[in-house]
Amino acid sequence: MSGGEVAGILVAVFWAILVSFLAVALVRLAQTLRATTKLVADVTDQAVPLLADASAAVRSAQTQIDRVDAIATDVQEVTSNASALSTTVASTFGGPLVKVAAFGYGVRRALGARRDDVPAPAKESRRTVIVGRTVPGTRRGKRNLRGKRD
Repeated sequence: MSGGEVAGILVAVFWAILVSFLAVALVRLAQTLRATTKLVADVTDQAVPLLADASAAVRSAQTQIDRVDAIATDVQEVTSNASALSTTVASTFGGPLVKVAAFGYGVRRALGARRDDVPAPAKESRRTVIVGRTVPGTRRGKRNLRGKRD
C-alpha cells in the first residue's frame, strides 16, 4: 500500500464518522421538532377554549358595568331630587319653624324667670364672645345657687 492509498482510507473513515455524527444529530433534531410540533398543537387545543372563556367573561363584565352605570345615573337623579326637595322644605317651613321655636323659648324663659322670681339676666353670668371663643366678663364674682357672690 502506498501513502496515497492510506491517506484515502483515512479520509474515507473520517468521512464515514462525520456522516454518522451528522446522521445522529439530524435524527435528534427531527425528534425535537416532532415534540415541539406536538407541544404547540396541545397548547393550541387548550388555548382556544381559554380564549373563548376569557371573551365570555369580558362580555359579562361589560354587561355588569353597563348595569352599574345605569344604577349610578339613577342614584344621581334621586340625589338631585332629594336635594331639591330638602331645599323646598327648608325654605317653606324653615322660617316659620324658627319663629315658633324662638317664641317657645321666650315663653319658657319668661315662665321660668317668673317662677324663680329672679330676673332672667341676673341668672346668667356675663361673657363676651370674640370670634368663636368665650371670654369671662368683668370680675364681679359668680353667684352660687343661693344667689350670693363667691
